[in-house]
Amino acid sequence: MKNETIRYYDRNADKFIENTRHVNFSDVQDRFLARIPAGGRILDFGCGAGRDTKAFLEKGYAVEAMDGSEELCKAASAYTGIPVRHALFQELDETDKYDGIWACASVLHLSSSELPDVFRRMTRALKMGGVIYASFKYGDFEGERADRYFTDMTEEKMSAMLRKIPALQIRDMWISVDVRPGRGDEKWLNLLAERVSTDEL
Repeated sequence: MKNETIRYYDRNADKFIENTRHVNFSDVQDRFLARIPAGGRILDFGCGAGRDTKAFLEKGYAVEAMDGSEELCKAASAYTGIPVRHALFQELDETDKYDGIWACASVLHLSSSELPDVFRRMTRALKMGGVIYASFKYGDFEGERADRYFTDMTEEKMSAMLRKIPALQIRDMWISVDVRPGRGDEKWLNLLAERVSTDEL
């Protein structure tokens, strides 16, 4: 993740929290949780304001959370009641630990050259049969936008990237509209992918 992006979230943490924390995201959460065993272990990978971490905790899951913004880590920890790890996506170094990894509007801040390594790290961190949820703004753009770095995705781009990671298989992809007020014209690509083998990652 570009340093400018992290600085953006550190400087604008309060505004970001106000715009995202109370958005109803239960439909997508439930779609993800349908693939997670009851009480399973979830990593909220780029937890932002802590909205989804709190929702998963309240449903009885064992949740860990991390974010690259120190200010968001502090806010999310206060909101959820659990310690939130301050770390970059590239620092994930776990093996066979999680039933699910939730990367909601988070890894989209990585460059296209960084994404394959991070998806391999996420796959390695999953238990066999574990699932990743990830979401990206829909399209072909890559670069700076609104003071942050974005890599947008289409179905074709996502499929091409994940073909390089055979241990991770796409289970579902769908397009949705932004659920934040006044943002309904923005489209998102949503991904659910499952770890299906112990192939070298």
